Amino acid sequence: MNSLVLRDVRPYGETELDVRVENGVIAELGSVRPTAADDVIDGQGAVVLPGLVDLHTHLRQPGREEAETVETGARAAALGGYTAVVAMPNTEPPIDSAGVAREVLDLGRDCPAEVAVAGAITVGRAGTALAPMGELAALGVALFTDDGAGVQDGAVMRRALDYAKGLGVTLAQHCEDACLAAGGAMHEGSWSSRLGIPGMPAAAEEVMVARDIALARLTGARVHFLHLSTAGSVELVRRAKAEGLAVTAEAAPHHMLLTHAAVAGYDPVFKVNPPLRTDEDVAAVVAGLCNGTIDAVATDHAPHAPEAKDVPFDQAPPGMLGLQTALPIAWEVLAATLGPGRLFALMSAQPAAIARLTVTDPRPAGHSAQGGPVEVGATANLCVFDPTATTTVEPGRLASRSRNTPYAGRTFTGVVRHTVLRGEPVVIDASAQR
Repeated sequence: MNSLVLRDVRPYGETELDVRVENGVIAELGSVRPTAADDVIDGQGAVVLPGLVDLHTHLRQPGREEAETVETGARAAALGGYTAVVAMPNTEPPIDSAGVAREVLDLGRDCPAEVAVAGAITVGRAGTALAPMGELAALGVALFTDDGAGVQDGAVMRRALDYAKGLGVTLAQHCEDACLAAGGAMHEGSWSSRLGIPGMPAAAEEVMVARDIALARLTGARVHFLHLSTAGSVELVRRAKAEGLAVTAEAAPHHMLLTHAAVAGYDPVFKVNPPLRTDEDVAAVVAGLCNGTIDAVATDHAPHAPEAKDVPFDQAPPGMLGLQTALPIAWEVLAATLGPGRLFALMSAQPAAIARLTVTDPRPAGHSAQGGPVEVGATANLCVFDPTATTTVEPGRLASRSRNTPYAGRTFTGVVRHTVLRGEPVVIDASAQR
């Protein structure tokens, strides 16, 4: 492998310098004199940070390849600055066995972002019999979830947590009481009443957050809460952390930026689960990210083929694209308060730790340590981000097979210039290299 030199970049937005990468590892930081054998990329003063890690990516393969494949999703991830993603298990068939997990891992082997998988908690994600978590854990699976549905039976969730504790893995919960949410298509509130669309109350999320905090207390197992969206949920997690319970949480970019008022035009592109909430909920999610209650920004990238979304709002499947817009949104909403270092901890180091993708964790074959830091000796998984440039979202130019972005035509500040995976440039000048 040729060595790589990133010229004129600013680690964490600080002093401008050069980065030399050799054999996939950062070998030198400072004033580097390139040789004729070096590949040289001009950073033009952009920020260099650890490659992003997404805890929550729907790659759809196997079973829904018309919406996304592992390859197209990984390419979108790389273009968004991600060097690793965790594929959710609500595929067809679901990732509830070692065989399906191996299939997805094999599909991700040569992709421009590393692909890890989350296993299902229950067989078929049906909420009854536990999936063979031991077999999946032996493959390196560290996160388990029935995402798309919450585990409704508390006794089943308790058994799963007891089992997970023994294996040293984490259960991630889609917090939604199915009975309370039944029939709802958006947040239950002033806009659902005005639009005549059945709503899902905030309580549908919060009662399951409260239940699983109680189960974490009972079992001592680790629980990760997916895509928190309500002020009540954020407060429950804050109290659980203050108590010292082993809980973590994530929030999606759309729950940091959009509210239920976006549904006013009945456009199904704004239908997502959990739904877009109130201004007060958005403010609570942002505050939770800033004060440490919420540990990670996770995209919940959920592609759907155009024909699936081209139906009335209440009939459309929930979900929106997120991989290529997450970093500009997070920068717009959080950077002024947090600064680059803390912001990128939310998008790299902390999600890598939750998914056990860091240098201290056992690595499956073909995978490298994620989450940084940018220092000599670290694996060269890097994102070069220009916070001064702007980009306008054009659905037809996104790498995903789907086009269901809620940000079409919207201009954001911040562009991913380059992405480096294990020392190899996979995105150069905002263009995918493979």
